Amino acid sequence: MHQKKALWEEGLESTSSSPLAELVSSLNTQRLHREVTLALREGLRDSRAEFSFLRVRGLRRLLKFLRFVAESDAAIRLFQETQSLPEFKVVPVLFQNTFRESEGDPVVNMDQIFGVEPIRMTNPATDAEIALALRVLEGCCLLSRVSVSVSHQYNAIKTLTNILVTRGTNVQGSCLDAFISLLLGSSVNQMEFEACRGIEKIAELIKDKTVDESLRLKCGEFLLLLIGHVLQRERPQAKSIDDQLRRLLGEKCASVVWTASQFGSTLDPEQRQTALHIQAVRVLECLELQRQFGASK
Repeated sequence: MHQKKALWEEGLESTSSSPLAELVSSLNTQRLHREVTLALREGLRDSRAEFSFLRVRGLRRLLKFLRFVAESDAAIRLFQETQSLPEFKVVPVLFQNTFRESEGDPVVNMDQIFGVEPIRMTNPATDAEIALALRVLEGCCLLSRVSVSVSHQYNAIKTLTNILVTRGTNVQGSCLDAFISLLLGSSVNQMEFEACRGIEKIAELIKDKTVDESLRLKCGEFLLLLIGHVLQRERPQAKSIDDQLRRLLGEKCASVVWTASQFGSTLDPEQRQTALHIQAVRVLECLELQRQFGASK
């Protein structure tokens, strides 16, 4: 989704304080509102479809739309407003359709509120569809706190934990990113993550040498972000998390994770991502050293 400059804006750069400029501003606001609501309607319509290939098309539209929204403060504010309206909410559609585990699963469908029967899914969700839906969920939660709250109502942490341990590498990577967006600033989701033994499941993946190396690195990055930037070490759960890491990863590796998690607070985004990757490599190297040292005993 790309919003082109309107014809009525041509030549008005020097009249920012005139009544005409105020009119143009009003027209632009109305235009943005129309484009945002239209993009949401089209994306949500296909995302509710009976067939997976249509849902994939809808999810791609929504992801493109969210990238457009993230570029403008005005679009972000408008998107946040729409997520308080049932007909435009994105998160329920993801959980009622793509994230459904089977046709027989009980689902609370928002469409039932308006007297519309939920659509039966002929095709179950593929890994490609789920990975797209996780990206859409991540974007919604980063742009709108309402989306985080709605996700909790749909047991998002439990659903994503199940996806993490049952799906392929591409989906698992997207799942880790979505976890961060759900946990950031949400104490209820953080408690749910602990209840679902989330750290234990991440640790199992990072220690498993049969798991793809890129996913193991992603797990290392996730732990560093979780401990250094999502959770606060002063929180009561910090001691429990520290004990879990020492039990699951070993004393030395847990210390490396805690130390390395404080990376990059003064770096720009690109440098911070590089630093995160380097520290994740250190975590994997530490695990390998522990494994070799244990085997040599």
